[in-house]
Amino acid sequence: MSSPVRRVLPPLDSRLAPTYGGANLADAFAITLSDGAPDDAMALARAALADPPSWFRALLAIRDAAVRPFGLKTSAAMRRHLDEIGVAHVDIFRVLEASPREAIFGEQDRHLDFKLSILIRQVDGSTRREAVVTTVVHCHNRLGRCYLALILPGHVLVVRSHLAAAARRFGARDGTRAGGD
Repeated sequence: MSSPVRRVLPPLDSRLAPTYGGANLADAFAITLSDGAPDDAMALARAALADPPSWFRALLAIRDAAVRPFGLKTSAAMRRHLDEIGVAHVDIFRVLEASPREAIFGEQDRHLDFKLSILIRQVDGSTRREAVVTTVVHCHNRLGRCYLALILPGHVLVVRSHLAAAARRFGARDGTRAGGD
């Protein structure tokens, strides 16, 4: 059985589209949604982000140990900080803006700016809808570029895994796909 997750071009109808130029990373993955899936990007975001698998938590622990000496925030520190300042978030992801159609998460620091979009849109030429997850990273300095280079090998695996979790809950069951890999 093939994966319900496919690589797509970063969507031009995302509110992140103006940030693609000059990005050190801009990629996107999609799943076809079932007819009964909600028309609510935050519901999909919670399904994709809120309950990561144990292997991801283990990777995050390794990441935290590796970045602590460089003064970068650990995942626990990120969650604690977001809770303390009362900012809406899903797990470690700060909500920057949300509408029924698109939820945008992100962080900005002196090393890099990270943004993640979960967009619900119609599949071209179809009555089907899809959820598209787009990641955009702009590095500000050598530490940001090194950090991105370190996490990049696992990035696609992590995004695909989280999106596959959302597909198990909200994805089309008939194998309908809108192309891609």
